[in-house]
Amino acid sequence: MAGRGLKSELTPPPQPRTSADHSCPLTAVSLSSAGDITQKGYEKKRAKLIGAYLPQPPGRVEPSVPLERRAPVTPSSSSRYRRCSSGSRDERYRSDVHTEAVQAALAKHKERKMAVPMPSKRRSLVVQTSMDAYTPPDTSSGSDGEGSVRGEDTPTSSQGSLSMERWISRAIHGSTTSSTTSSSSTQSGGSGAAGRLADVLAQTHVENHSAPPDVTTYASEHSAQVEQPPVSAGSRPATKYGNAELMETGDGVPVSSRVSAKIQQLVNTLKRPKRPPLREFFVDDFEELLEVQQPDPNQPRPEGAQMIPVRGEQLGVVTNWPPSLEAALQRWGTISPKAPCLTTMDTNGKLLYILTYGKLWTRSMKVAYNILHKLGTKQEPILRPGDRVALVYPNNDPAAFMVAFYGCLLAEVVPVPIEVPLTKKDAGSQQIGFLLGSCGVTVALTSDACHKGLPKSATGEILQLKGWPKLLWFVTESKHLSKPPRDWFPHIKDANNDTAYIEYKTCMDGSVLGVTVTRIALLTHCQALTQSCAYSEAETVVNVLDFKKDVGLWHAVLTSVMNMMHVISIPYSLMKVNPLSWIQKVCQHKAKVACVKSRDMHWALVAHRDQRDINLGSLRMLVVADGSNPWSISSCDAFLNVFQSKGLRPEVICPCASSHEGLTVAIRRCAPYRWSWSPPGRGVLSMQGLSHGVIRVDSEEKLSVLTVQDVGTVMPGAVLCVVKSEGVPHLCRTDEVGELCVCSVATGMSYYGLSGMTKNTFEVFPTSTLGAPISEYPFARTGLLGFVGPGGLVFIIGKMDGLMVVSGRRHNADDIVATALAVEPMKFVYRGRIAVFSVSVLHDERIVVVAEQRPDATEEDSFQWMSRVLQAIDGIHQVGVYCLALVPSNTLPKTPLGGIHLSETKQLFLEGSLHPCNVLMCPHTCVSNLPKPRQKQPEIGPASVMVGNLVSGKRIAQASGRDLGQMEDNDQARKFLFLSEVLQWRAQTTPDHVLFTLLNSRGTIASSLTCLQLHKRAEKIAALLAERGHLQDGDHVALVYPPGIDLISAFYGCLYGGCVPITVRPPHPQNIATTLPTVKMIVEVSHSACVMTSQAICKLLRSKEATAAVDIRTWPPVLDTDDLPKKKPLQLHKPSNPDLLAYLDFSVSTTGMLAGVKMSHAATSAFCRSIKLQCELYPSREVAICLDPYCGLGFVLWCLCSVYSGHQSILIPPSELEVNPALWLLAVSQYRVRDTFCSYSVMELCTKGLGTQTDSLKSRGLDLSRVRTCVVVAEERPRIALTQSFSKLFKDLGLHPRAVSTSFGCRVNLAICLQGTSGPDPTTVYVDMRALRHDSDVPETAEFGIFQILPGVRIIIANPETKGPLGDSHLGEIWVHSGHNASGYFTVYGDEALQSDHFSSRLSFGDTQTVWARTGYLGFLRRTELTDASGERHDALYVVGALDEAMELRGMRYHPIDIETSVIRTHKSITECAVFTWTNLLVVVVELDGSEQEALDLVPLVTNVVLEEHYLIVGVVVVVDVGVIPINSRGEKQRMHLRDGFLADQLDPIYVAYNM
Repeated sequence: MAGRGLKSELTPPPQPRTSADHSCPLTAVSLSSAGDITQKGYEKKRAKLIGAYLPQPPGRVEPSVPLERRAPVTPSSSSRYRRCSSGSRDERYRSDVHTEAVQAALAKHKERKMAVPMPSKRRSLVVQTSMDAYTPPDTSSGSDGEGSVRGEDTPTSSQGSLSMERWISRAIHGSTTSSTTSSSSTQSGGSGAAGRLADVLAQTHVENHSAPPDVTTYASEHSAQVEQPPVSAGSRPATKYGNAELMETGDGVPVSSRVSAKIQQLVNTLKRPKRPPLREFFVDDFEELLEVQQPDPNQPRPEGAQMIPVRGEQLGVVTNWPPSLEAALQRWGTISPKAPCLTTMDTNGKLLYILTYGKLWTRSMKVAYNILHKLGTKQEPILRPGDRVALVYPNNDPAAFMVAFYGCLLAEVVPVPIEVPLTKKDAGSQQIGFLLGSCGVTVALTSDACHKGLPKSATGEILQLKGWPKLLWFVTESKHLSKPPRDWFPHIKDANNDTAYIEYKTCMDGSVLGVTVTRIALLTHCQALTQSCAYSEAETVVNVLDFKKDVGLWHAVLTSVMNMMHVISIPYSLMKVNPLSWIQKVCQHKAKVACVKSRDMHWALVAHRDQRDINLGSLRMLVVADGSNPWSISSCDAFLNVFQSKGLRPEVICPCASSHEGLTVAIRRCAPYRWSWSPPGRGVLSMQGLSHGVIRVDSEEKLSVLTVQDVGTVMPGAVLCVVKSEGVPHLCRTDEVGELCVCSVATGMSYYGLSGMTKNTFEVFPTSTLGAPISEYPFARTGLLGFVGPGGLVFIIGKMDGLMVVSGRRHNADDIVATALAVEPMKFVYRGRIAVFSVSVLHDERIVVVAEQRPDATEEDSFQWMSRVLQAIDGIHQVGVYCLALVPSNTLPKTPLGGIHLSETKQLFLEGSLHPCNVLMCPHTCVSNLPKPRQKQPEIGPASVMVGNLVSGKRIAQASGRDLGQMEDNDQARKFLFLSEVLQWRAQTTPDHVLFTLLNSRGTIASSLTCLQLHKRAEKIAALLAERGHLQDGDHVALVYPPGIDLISAFYGCLYGGCVPITVRPPHPQNIATTLPTVKMIVEVSHSACVMTSQAICKLLRSKEATAAVDIRTWPPVLDTDDLPKKKPLQLHKPSNPDLLAYLDFSVSTTGMLAGVKMSHAATSAFCRSIKLQCELYPSREVAICLDPYCGLGFVLWCLCSVYSGHQSILIPPSELEVNPALWLLAVSQYRVRDTFCSYSVMELCTKGLGTQTDSLKSRGLDLSRVRTCVVVAEERPRIALTQSFSKLFKDLGLHPRAVSTSFGCRVNLAICLQGTSGPDPTTVYVDMRALRHDSDVPETAEFGIFQILPGVRIIIANPETKGPLGDSHLGEIWVHSGHNASGYFTVYGDEALQSDHFSSRLSFGDTQTVWARTGYLGFLRRTELTDASGERHDALYVVGALDEAMELRGMRYHPIDIETSVIRTHKSITECAVFTWTNLLVVVVELDGSEQEALDLVPLVTNVVLEEHYLIVGVVVVVDVGVIPINSRGEKQRMHLRDGFLADQLDPIYVAYNM
């Protein structure tokens, strides 16, 4: 049935025309139906095709009136157009009908008001910006004038009429975004288009907005399209960035910034309905299965009968055909030595050299003799018959190549022609080297000039190229060779099954294979070509193709010699200078045959206008080598259209289909007599059908059609069939697309050295639907996709190598390129420099388009073009492009003949070394197989069965540390309720015992305190507070000191004076403006009655910079403790009740919230006792502390524990490590410390700063073998990677890996877990990420450190929503009950509800009596196999992350650290990463430690890894400088500060990409 439909559409091309008929436009050719088409018919057809997409003018137009009149494009009238379309326009893909279809598809998109926020780029990255980017909003783009200028560029618009292109250009200019190249220092107003665009969006989704959209920037031309809402336009100045002023953050805080406007734009764009999602295939809550592509029930299916293999005509045996090619050469070389064989040209088109058959014969013999007898010795020749030899000749020296090639054939060695390696880094050169190595090549034949040009070392030796075997280079110029003796003749045999030559083939993945061709195949192929092309002796052939391989080699080097033809070779370098050179040579030599590619035809079209006297009447055959490319049809048509008046006959154009494996598969025959010529076949096929592998004839009214031409019939002596391209080689149906297979003597024989691949390609036995083989002879797969049409005509629609299977549909890379090229205006990118390939992301192929951008293109132009390309591909092919990247001109890797090296480009893209200058990612539109968003599952509720400690068959997740009350120890401090009493007792009993030693950056003791010194100093401070501060009991005092001894004295001074101390980090002298306000805020929020500090900080607070940041008059009284009174207070304060406030602990959480918690005297003492027991601290011990002493466990260890336990604390301020990174470890070694505490920042500094110095540290005597516990103090999930690399790094210095562990605390309880001395080893479990996202049972793959619970602490895991207890290994919130819990938040506002919820929660069922504090962290408990000191099995706590930080996306809970870990691994230049969400978009900020050119490489890599590992689509990728991500004193990322900075446009990013 389909076959019948096809026949009617396979129409003949236009008949030869009279000269008067020549004004018919080019475009008409591909619209042609039977016979010719008139201008009027053309208009009608065209109007029908795109009429639906044109705006209807207000007055109704009569349907009969064409929508538009076009000036017919005659050869002369089109010259104006061609002049502006530059000589490099790649016409392989040019099709005017296709261009119009693309334009119409774009117009359709415009009606949907597609909007893509434009990426922001730092100035230094913008190669060349237009003045546009700097102009104020109201004067910028979108005016009518600009549209009309664009219109004039197009050849088709006549003045005074509504032109299609102009209309589109207006539509696009009116509604796409514009460039805003931004940096925080130089803010530039974005152009008005951005504003209008955001507003158009705001209009379409007004219900999603909290504020009415702004319309102040609308130009008058838009008033017709958009109804203005009631907003007084004059009342507000024109907004700077679209609707930025109206934005609100997620919390409803208004944000005025360009960034947020763009994000909102992105959000709105993403709300637009997408293509319907694939049908889900979803099993179980924990089995996060990706959606599997289900076949579409409506997709077209093949309906035809099974195809019948097509037989070529009989290969006629002509009596005078030679028995082998060498015999032919010998015959012509001796009979007609003067006959010209090859004429070569120089770059100016001057005749360089004529090689006669006599010279070819004698020189080939000379080469044969020399390679057999002059290499090596007589006994040990280097080459023997059958050995492989590389032929390395430049593209402008066919004569030397031909001599060497026939020399090899005569010597019976196997030539392997390859390209000349110009540099060590040629694209694909390494793979060529591998091929030579696997072929066992040891000798390379080359020409003199080429030998001189090879890359050489300083000594003049030829460099060993990467991946290449060691080669002996042998120059074949006659003057270097010795003459063969008179009696020496080569042994000329009949053609046999020995290998004649090996042709290299580059695969899709970049690997290079060698296809072997036997001597019999070589001869048979020449005979078949002679028969099909009707070659005869002494014919002249003009060849533009590469003579080293493929069609160029077969016609111009092999078949030509068999028939004693004369070849005129046109080098590629001459074509670049003079594209008409081949046509001139055809005229000059009255050539009968020319071998070209469609590119050469196009170049001739562009240049032909300067020529008068062209006559192509002598041509009887124009072989189009890439006729199998579906897009070559337009070049053929256009060429015929222009040159028919110059004597070119339509039947002369002969496209052929060839492949490395099948050699020539089919060729259109030249008609020997005019009357016998039958017009070629045409097929107008539906792209939709082709993507399902089915042939459906389509009407040209459809946008997405592919017009294909036939490539003639099967070669003589061959059988051709079409088989399914994947799986078992079953024959296809007649209306099904498959891979062409050929059975013939004249095909390749094998892939050299690869028997498995050879079997799959060259030994295929096609089977019928019943499973029976159709032939006893093997077929060879050609790698060409196509079908056999009526009359045995072969149609090719693409190559297996260019096939991309996306969501089950097949797309051809060439088709995508053609669509991209049809998007006007093309002046921003180079036509011939577009690469299309697919990458595998999230179990499906994704299409990537890479193009080279012209240096004069502005950011905005390029971005505009990119958005249009995306829309066009989506409209025509119904497939989303995953990534579109533009790279600077001339940076894509090239093949030797100047094309793009595809696999190398793909490799660069995947490893992040492509360095694009513009990137547009569209994961939202093309990733449709994400798992379904999760619905919440009901958790265990009060109705669950509770049996003892089991919930639903699981042990309840609760655990506790050792019981403080039960533990017997000789703890004297226990008898005191207050820490101040413990100090007084120590001052009396052990006055000279040193409690604190402070080290400076040189590692020497800066100061120290004994028990008595601390007591005396504290007394004086208490007196100071009473005298000068006039403070009452319970007043709050802010202690603003650098880390040191003064801070400790001041703290105990406050306790002695009855005041409540608050430790505050002092402002940073180099950064007062940002650090001083934080100090002031804590002083205010904590209600401090006075500030105590040192003299230096006093001066700092009064300095000019400080007064500029904070008014000095707003501070409470500031007391300087460097000047203390001599006398001590009358009496020391003793609190009346242990539950009274001892001190306030203020800290900024990772979410950027400042929170102060209240610590009572009882809690403080319990805390110190718990740590003393866990770490076994006694007066004889020394502990090294390298922490900030301002909050949490850091403060407790620095100031309190030594006084309670009596051990000596060696204090190392972390800031000193910036001067001397080894300070901490040297101190630990020098003082033989057994227990040490540090922060992640300190550990990171040591890992990064000392990584290379372990040997020198060892030689300085650094020894860490005594360290028993090295604890990292933190309030986050353990950073396993960091602790492990630290352990590994310092293992050589004696550090035991089990010594390194992590503590865990939070605001409600400053230390819940701490690795003690007697506990089990710290361990890690591997947890499945998916389970974490689902908050479910935790099976074991992310890494988590184990925590050991402190004595006196009880823990339970509860559901944060229902507050019910959870089972073992279940993820939930960690709740804690302990004597050292904080007693509440200290707030100004009195948030009682929050207070009771966080500090005094009860379970909803089970043990409802115990009062718990909620930590706000997610984790789980698991009983391990380890035992503790008492022999009990150990309950381990695993912390996953803070609830506040967790991100709810797609119904699942994600922890930023998991995504960040994935992102940091993707590229060597990413040093740090932070993620946050904004309006349900995931924003990833990465710090780039490398050149800014790498910034855009990161965008696809980051998007890929988050998709692959977390099933999330990244909304925005922000690339910033190192150090931009804010980090607090504990080394934790401040993601919310980062978010605020990003939204307020304060990050000065290098690049911001908005993923579509």
